[in-house]
Amino acid sequence: MTLWTWYNGLPQKTRLIAGVGVMAYAAGALYLSDRAEEKFGLKATEEDREELRKALPRITTVERDSDR
Repeated sequence: MTLWTWYNGLPQKTRLIAGVGVMAYAAGALYLSDRAEEKFGLKATEEDREELRKALPRITTVERDSDR
């Protein structure tokens, strides 16, 4: 029995409660991780953001001849 088959065998209300529970857990984790980041002083500085911008690849366009 696969996990998907087991999940589909659950009553609809149970699946709904499980889905809402997972979404609430994820939202709480996002909120708490931001708060922990501020508390431990791990917020990105402007210098960190500039280093990241320099590390990202750049995309340049090249004009093609329209004769083709």
